[in-house]
Amino acid sequence: MKTLTSVCVYCGSSSRVADVYKDAAHTLGEGLARHGIQLVYGGGRVGLMGIAADAALAAGGSVVGIIPEHIQSAEVEHTGLTELIVVDSMHTRKRMMVDRSDAFVVLPGGFGTLDETFEILTWKQLRLHDKPVIIVDVDGYWRPLLGMVDHMIAQGFAHSGHRALFTVVDEVDDVFNALAHEPEPSLKIRSQKL
Repeated sequence: MKTLTSVCVYCGSSSRVADVYKDAAHTLGEGLARHGIQLVYGGGRVGLMGIAADAALAAGGSVVGIIPEHIQSAEVEHTGLTELIVVDSMHTRKRMMVDRSDAFVVLPGGFGTLDETFEILTWKQLRLHDKPVIIVDVDGYWRPLLGMVDHMIAQGFAHSGHRALFTVVDEVDDVFNALAHEPEPSLKIRSQKL
């Protein structure tokens, strides 16, 4: 696997969650900084998003936030980042997060996290990118989702090979080992724009 310089983190913006999820966000942010990897995320200061960003910054890391105007206007943007980019739409935000990242790590989250995760997996399925996607199953949070993926495969709506579009780890500490052992890209990436 080539050297990673930036990782996009998808995670929740809620603060009303168990400490085990908050601890995972803190550990990931700190770990990215310790490994010299820039954190790219949605630009919020709340929930797991804010915790991961703050931990990376406190550990001396670089953090890029990309936030749409309509969310920024609700005063939830993180104002202490290395770089904060304000964009016109969620679509622009998601595209820019992909362009600025070498890999994706998914922590627990809600609808927005699911949206981002399935979009990046779909783009990988369609061979629009071949970047690693790591799902961190903190305290079994993603187990029902993984069961749904298996159900889709069993019912013929997804191919069994699609399970290889992502890697699942149980602990944040396993993320870096998983990224280090990702194979070199093997897909012929399609040239059309995402």
